[in-house]
Amino acid sequence: MTKFVEECSAGRLSEVLRRVGVNGIDELYRDLPKEVLLAKELSLPEPLKEMDLESHIGSLLEKNQIMGEFLVFLGGGLPPHYVPAAVDTITLRNEFYTSYTPYQPEISQGMLQALFEYQSMICDLTGMDVANSSMYDWATAAAEAIRMAIRVKGNKKVLLGANVGPERKKVIRTYLEPLGTEIVEVRYLHDSGRLDLSDLEGKAEGSCCLYIENPNFFGVLEKEALKAAEIVHTKGGLLIAGVDPISLALVKPPAEYGTDIVVGEGQILGGGLNFGGPALGIFACRADQSLVRQMPGRVIGMTTDLANTQRAFTMVLQTREQHIRREHATSNICSNEALMAVGALTYLALLGSDGLRNLALEIYNKAHYASKVLSELKDVNAPYFSGEFFQEFTIRFGS
Repeated sequence: MTKFVEECSAGRLSEVLRRVGVNGIDELYRDLPKEVLLAKELSLPEPLKEMDLESHIGSLLEKNQIMGEFLVFLGGGLPPHYVPAAVDTITLRNEFYTSYTPYQPEISQGMLQALFEYQSMICDLTGMDVANSSMYDWATAAAEAIRMAIRVKGNKKVLLGANVGPERKKVIRTYLEPLGTEIVEVRYLHDSGRLDLSDLEGKAEGSCCLYIENPNFFGVLEKEALKAAEIVHTKGGLLIAGVDPISLALVKPPAEYGTDIVVGEGQILGGGLNFGGPALGIFACRADQSLVRQMPGRVIGMTTDLANTQRAFTMVLQTREQHIRREHATSNICSNEALMAVGALTYLALLGSDGLRNLALEIYNKAHYASKVLSELKDVNAPYFSGEFFQEFTIRFGS
């Protein structure tokens, strides 16, 4: 095919276009909005030979600065964490090195068991009853959770904490606005950084769900998340919480403050940073069948073999998924972040419950030490919000 394209003469190209049913190349793009099309040809140089191209790319790569050489204070959801060597060693094994769906359980028992164990650990962390085997990232997991709530509750009014991460807000709006969803933001308190419960009370009527983050984008822990859950539940909605999985070794799991669906970013569990990815979306919910039947993504279950003599693993509840239900599926997610889920499983298994708690304590203590030192500097207000924080905190410069 590549050779044909490279050597395609004008005459043969015309024949191809005629058979397709268009008069020219431009007609192939007629469905695209005019504002996204180039108004003129790009001024591109002539193509390079392979050796010259490699040399050119090498000179560009030399300009990169390695993250390990610098302290990083960016925040916003994907912090750098130390990744034990065993994580890469295991995830790079041929048995795991794929994200493709294990449709044939008889030859995929190793991968299926690993994903089942990952789901079990996510349930242990969050206190939820059911977890899937991964989503693309935190943002898409949050958007899918809200769409799930819309299907379960049958209405399209969604409440969104104003202190939710802005990039996740954008993804959520991208997923929801084409459905005609009414998205209502709930204010936050400007002294503590926490959700304004009085504003929530006034906006909760007729909503299908409230999405909050704990810690929120400012790093503040939502101390009154249980009250928020009670308000939403009283109005007939669901509470969806986005969480930092490492923080759950110290703070209450979302199940203890009335959460119905939990999402989060699993990249911090043994994933490296490569321009922000690859990420790992965490997704879990209560064992309510109305929720479980509307979950997106793969769910791995444990059973026995045909002889009923030994344990076996397989995908379950597959009638929710696109390879069976096509356009009627709960989600169009197919090949997912299974490899990253195996990495997260390895990371959690290596640390164990005590190791994870020690890590969370170290993060908490260092964050509060940094805040204290910064607050002693002139014209630095750290932390800016009075609410308790776990890892990230907001700083204000100037008087």
